[in-house]
Amino acid sequence: MATKMAGAAMNLAKRESSSLCGKLETDIEIKASAGKFHHMFAGRPHHVSKATPGKIQGCELHEGDWGKVGSIVFWNYVHDGEAKVAKERIEAVEPEKNLITFRVIEGDLLKEYKSFVITIQVTPKRGGPGSVVHWHVEYEKIDDKVAHPETFLDFCVEVSKEIDEHLLNEE
Repeated sequence: MATKMAGAAMNLAKRESSSLCGKLETDIEIKASAGKFHHMFAGRPHHVSKATPGKIQGCELHEGDWGKVGSIVFWNYVHDGEAKVAKERIEAVEPEKNLITFRVIEGDLLKEYKSFVITIQVTPKRGGPGSVVHWHVEYEKIDDKVAHPETFLDFCVEVSKEIDEHLLNEE
């Protein structure tokens, strides 16, 4: 009997835990090339603040090299009208797919989320100029009172549009 009870408790915990986990995704069409947009996050994220100064105030490399797996990047940004910070570890970089993945390891997001992983992948548009930026956010909330991070995804869309504009002005 004790074994069955323990098993039931574990299943219940899994269900509760899984209801706290989520994924959000969005696609944004941009005019810039996939490679240039990807390079802003993989090769020169410290330039992102030049492209979107009202949203991202700075980006510093704390460990490693820009765009290398295991490197630690520190962001200062404004989200929902508040100054915030995020320390992220680069978990994946696939230049041939224009993909980069960041895991938040410190900062404001971890006040509400146990884990927060952001993947950005940019693909060239078929049959014409421009690209599609795909943002994928996986997270686990600390409890069910925490909202899903839809406003963070909106923030990512706005940042993407401003980076696109910046890249087009560089040409």
